[in-house]
Amino acid sequence: MSSLDGWQRKRPAAAPVAPRTVPQLLRERARQDPHRVAIETHGVGTLTFGDWAARSARIATGLRDRGLRPGDRVGLVFGIGEWIDYAAAYCGVLAAGGVAVPCSDRWAAAELRYVLEHCGAVGLLHRPGEVAPTPGWTATVDELERAPQEEEETDGDPSGLAQILYTSGTTGRPKGVAASHANLTATASTDPRRRPLAHSERFLHAFPVGTNAGQTMLFNALDAHPGALTLPLFTPARFARLMTRAGSVFVVPAMAIELLGSGALAKNDLSGVRLVGSTAAALPGPVAAALAAALPQASIVNYYTSTEAAPAQTSMVFDPARPASLGRSIGGGLRITDPDGKPVPAGEPGEVWLRSPHPRSYFRDAESTGAVFRGGWVRMGDLGRLDDEGYLYLLDREQDVIKSGAHKVSTLAVEAALHEHPAVVEAAVVGVEHRVLGHAVAAAVVARDEVTAVELRAFLRDRLSPHEVPGKFVLLDALPRNDAGKVVKRELRALLTGSAGDPEG
Repeated sequence: MSSLDGWQRKRPAAAPVAPRTVPQLLRERARQDPHRVAIETHGVGTLTFGDWAARSARIATGLRDRGLRPGDRVGLVFGIGEWIDYAAAYCGVLAAGGVAVPCSDRWAAAELRYVLEHCGAVGLLHRPGEVAPTPGWTATVDELERAPQEEEETDGDPSGLAQILYTSGTTGRPKGVAASHANLTATASTDPRRRPLAHSERFLHAFPVGTNAGQTMLFNALDAHPGALTLPLFTPARFARLMTRAGSVFVVPAMAIELLGSGALAKNDLSGVRLVGSTAAALPGPVAAALAAALPQASIVNYYTSTEAAPAQTSMVFDPARPASLGRSIGGGLRITDPDGKPVPAGEPGEVWLRSPHPRSYFRDAESTGAVFRGGWVRMGDLGRLDDEGYLYLLDREQDVIKSGAHKVSTLAVEAALHEHPAVVEAAVVGVEHRVLGHAVAAAVVARDEVTAVELRAFLRDRLSPHEVPGKFVLLDALPRNDAGKVVKRELRALLTGSAGDPEG
């Protein structure tokens, strides 16, 4: 599940590895590197591979004592400062033959209850303290670890269900994306010579539990050469200080924007950083260029995937000649098709599909599965095009394209143009209902300096067609985002449709 495959040292060729389970992978890593730190949470503690395997085995015993049967689903609620306990709990559920359901500690009680009821969870593992009433039993890691460890360990079935990860739900109720053990371990290697990121002793992230980006980091900790370094709360100053200890750094675009705007990057010696990877959403070209200027010794890498498509992805080291490209496919396949699923020639727009080994599916949702997962290919829900060399360019999310009069407007193109304005920190564009045009272009902007809608329109008229220039602006202190760092556009649409719109009318 690693998103590091496009940025590794050259490795000796290896024969294809038979699919494995996650517990098998952990036990092998613990055998090879028992005393090596797998995860460090700054200010909290560390977890070695040996301890990770031992704790997971004890938790598995505790779960079996509670009656957990193979295939039973177990919810996991842990905060961003509890990656060590979460890692032990996650692998413990899988070692007991269960299915892990990572959940966010930021979810409302109703949202957590919906997820647990939808997947049929038999219980919930959580941080110390009270939790809202949920179906089934509840327990903490400490309670389960009190059970004596069993001698016998089972390997399980690589094709069996291992994880259900619920999508971020930016447009509606989340869907449960089901992944097998083989899907999660598809890119992992037990050969120490083939471990990703050999240039690093630590890779740094601040992703919350329960997100696809967070799960990617969990499996990077299990498979990559460096150990994971996390911090309980992301702030630009703290994150930049920890970057001095990391050779590789992973962010979402919102974090990159905060780091650049804070000035924290210039206050620390970051000469040891060799890779900055951005995930969860496309990194705007101007933001990537600013990162490249601030960290000239580092490769700025844009990763493109989804909860549904992982581990399939594209990867692109920032190239000023292709600032908007998301790169080419890594270890799978990439195609652009018409609405009937037929590939279109290079340069023509269409639907983006990625091919995934051991593909995922939607849990208990056959209709949606059939629409998104087809013959190993995953429909990304984006519109894009490929150039003659196979580089991907996104045009927009299918659901975000604004049909305004006779025109179709790409929100990504308008957002990219807004990011070029020196006062703009963040920008998001949506379509709002219009009496004549059907929909009109509207924008929400976070600015570092005072700026008016009139000034922004004048700036955009030199960069966009008249029908692309927003007719309505709202200035915000921050854009609404979900736990994965993605902008929740339905909230912006409601705001821009309401009375709190363009201050200039």
